[in-house]
Amino acid sequence: MKRTVIEMLKIASVKYSHAIFTSDKQENGWFGRTFSDVEKESDYFALALINRLFQKDDKIAIIAEGRGNWICAEFGILKAGCVSVPLSVKLQPDEILFRIQHSDSKAIIISKNNTDKLVPILETVQKKGIMVIYLDTDTETFDKISGSLENGNVVFYQTLTEEGKNAMLTDYVKLDNSKSNVNEDDTVTISYTSGTTGNPKGIMLTHLNYWANSHDALSFFRLTEYFRTLIILPLDHSFAHTVGTYIALLHGVQIAFVDSRGGALNTLKNIPINLKEIKPDFLLTVPALTGNFMKKICDGIDDKGGFVKWLFYKGLSSGIKLNGNGFKKADLVTKIFHGIPYKLADILIFKKVREIFGGKLQFCVGGGALLDIKQQQFFYTIGAPVYQGYGLTEATPIISANTAEIHKLGSSGKIIPGVTCRIVRSDGTDAKRGEKGQIVIKGLNVMKGYYNNPKASAEVLIDGWLYTGDMGYMDEDDFLIVVGREKALLISQDGEKYSPEEIEEAIANSSEFINQVMLYNDHSRYTTALITLEIGKLKAYKQKYKLTSEEQILNVIKDSFYKFANQKEFKNKFPEKWIPSDFRILEEAFTEQNHLINSTLKMVRHKITEVYQPLINQMYSAETKIFCDENAKVVKKILFDE
Repeated sequence: MKRTVIEMLKIASVKYSHAIFTSDKQENGWFGRTFSDVEKESDYFALALINRLFQKDDKIAIIAEGRGNWICAEFGILKAGCVSVPLSVKLQPDEILFRIQHSDSKAIIISKNNTDKLVPILETVQKKGIMVIYLDTDTETFDKISGSLENGNVVFYQTLTEEGKNAMLTDYVKLDNSKSNVNEDDTVTISYTSGTTGNPKGIMLTHLNYWANSHDALSFFRLTEYFRTLIILPLDHSFAHTVGTYIALLHGVQIAFVDSRGGALNTLKNIPINLKEIKPDFLLTVPALTGNFMKKICDGIDDKGGFVKWLFYKGLSSGIKLNGNGFKKADLVTKIFHGIPYKLADILIFKKVREIFGGKLQFCVGGGALLDIKQQQFFYTIGAPVYQGYGLTEATPIISANTAEIHKLGSSGKIIPGVTCRIVRSDGTDAKRGEKGQIVIKGLNVMKGYYNNPKASAEVLIDGWLYTGDMGYMDEDDFLIVVGREKALLISQDGEKYSPEEIEEAIANSSEFINQVMLYNDHSRYTTALITLEIGKLKAYKQKYKLTSEEQILNVIKDSFYKFANQKEFKNKFPEKWIPSDFRILEEAFTEQNHLINSTLKMVRHKITEVYQPLINQMYSAETKIFCDENAKVVKKILFDE
């Protein structure tokens, strides 16, 4: 048997023939496709592509929200011997153009919500003869695209599936031949990096990569058959792609997609509605998503005030003490003192909070970036644990994970079966236990390389080992601790290096008034920071306590900024030289629109540094620190000039 995702779908379509695989919200409720439905529909789509003369290894880009059509289309692409190029729905037109040109895509599959991004690049699309496949069914948007293309090279996805279905009796041999010619080392996807350092690179992941990572991860997570999940993350996200598309095949997992009709704003509004409708058993999350959930839960509790607020935070505090780090539990004395308030809060409040997630949620799996310890403690205590994992797209992507059976808060879990991990010093030798170094891995999950970029491939793939560019260490219990990106390291005047992510997360998650933080130190004697504010909360605080001057506000911001230093989780954890001695307040938050956050919601550090270099320079030349004219001016503009 070939170890391909096509074979995985074939087996699932028999084993779980009548079980629901994908679910989409439509006008009349939820529409489900069984595993056998997806097998058939993807066959039809594949045959239509073959009959329209798509060749083996042709690239087809997909830019759409997660949905059943997306899944069927990708499997059809693979059965036709072609390669999928999943693109983020958050990309701008010029970013889309770069990727479709770099990948040599012959077609673009696109949804209604993303067609406006296609309009600015239609001229190039037309010149290159790129087919546009429209994933929705409304004729108005279809006609708009079609009218802009003189050659009319645009077609409904539904039309292609009908073509394939009608041709199946006469042309099924073509499809069989195509599927039999798909090999384990053939590329499944070219997934582009988010481009935090220069142009994005196209990561080539093979059938064997996905097959190996899916099987290894499933044996580690021990998912129950027929589990249900709501996919909130975009499917181009490697984590959602592997779990939501391929691991689901192995255990009959039902994947429902958040209702994206009406665009991004509607999607956000639909998340809490869909959670209650689907009642997921588990969820895939990233820190930005869980952070948003945590803030909304706390804001709701704060609004209630009184006994509810007191019991919630008392129960939270007691639960954190009882749970310890999850690996080593509390002692008997702690259980006696904190057991009752925690149990009371769980019965009266935490149980109701869990209803937000549908009421059946057993756990979340976190990926995408470092998950702050305070977030981990919060969700673990309220009974909706987020088990942090670690991976990167180049590894398909799962490398390590915490699970319900074995976990330690603050860690990225144990290395999954099938993956070998080393921690390597800068001189290439292996680090000792507890010693930081670069995380280097080997396994069948390691990418083929970067598309059309042998130089970049050779830099990270050395003798079969993938050099991740992430720093970390193995602790005394063999849990992986990830501390941050090597390229994001702060560098002091004496050449010492330090990863900023943990401090940034500590500040942002401990402070009521700090929204975003980026630390900076480039061979300097002290560390500085750029911050953005929670403006709404600051305005409410100013009004409540009748603050009348910029200096009063700056005092509040300063105290809030350094609040983390006195909290148990962070007290004496960070060396003094890396804690910012100065910061500058920015008027505008880092967003995808201003290109200071990428499509995976990570800060694009080099761009932020470039945009705000004058402010950074000033922090290293000015005698006045936090209480400076620049910060006062921003505070005045944001909070007083109304």
